[in-house]
Amino acid sequence: MSAQAHDASAGATITIRPASGWLALNLAELWEYRELLYFLIWRDLKVRYRQTAIGVAWVVIQPLATTAIFAVIFGRLAGLPSEGVPYPLFVFAALLPWQLFSGGISRAAVSLVSNANLLTKVYFPRLLVPLAAVLSGIVDLSVFFVILAGMMGWYRVTPSWAVLTLPLLVVIAVLAAMAIGIWLAAFNVRYRDVQQAIPFLIQIWFLASPVAYSGSLVPAGPWRVLYNLNPMTGVIQGFRWALFGKTPPDPLAWVSVAVIVVLFVAGLFYFRRLEDSFADVV
Repeated sequence: MSAQAHDASAGATITIRPASGWLALNLAELWEYRELLYFLIWRDLKVRYRQTAIGVAWVVIQPLATTAIFAVIFGRLAGLPSEGVPYPLFVFAALLPWQLFSGGISRAAVSLVSNANLLTKVYFPRLLVPLAAVLSGIVDLSVFFVILAGMMGWYRVTPSWAVLTLPLLVVIAVLAAMAIGIWLAAFNVRYRDVQQAIPFLIQIWFLASPVAYSGSLVPAGPWRVLYNLNPMTGVIQGFRWALFGKTPPDPLAWVSVAVIVVLFVAGLFYFRRLEDSFADVV
């Protein structure tokens, strides 16, 4: 906020204007509250697995069960191609970024409503709440990588030199989850229908992403262009390429990266614009 004030003897006049441009985001404030971000991430992990019989083992069970089901139905019965990679490994490598993305969206979308008591009692940058919900998924991802390394050793598959690009692909997946998550989090404060629609949205997005199948099955032409606009298409193909040295991501996937950046930046401004009203509405 900026203000201009005249001399009180002449009649006090105060003009208050909202900050514009990048100043409206006040990103420096996020850095000042970085310790709170760490606390929110840790709290999210504790709450997620508290009072569960097998605790963190749920992180492993879900992707392994999904991999086994897909391996039987799509790998053995349907005989879908897997680019020369054992089908269970082919699917599990795709589930790593997908679980990070879908889990981040699901948690971020309901994060503000779930933390209503915190929002109404103390001040802090509200953006930290959905960011923590997404970033906590990186801990789960680290567990997935350990399982993946064991599976690659079992199938005697050696990663290619492109494995060095994995950190960049993880960043893109996190950025995509944040870009969608902050929009849904802001919408969900005002319209609780959002959290009801999220499971359906995730299911449709899953089918549109090359998790259980190879992107080579999508025919060339307008459908392939539309297919590559999906931000997870390039990330999943990139993971497989980085780990197995197979088909690299389609150059059109860079368009989806640009879409992610635009959605993320626009989402930051939209979130900041509504931030002051969250405590009143939530």
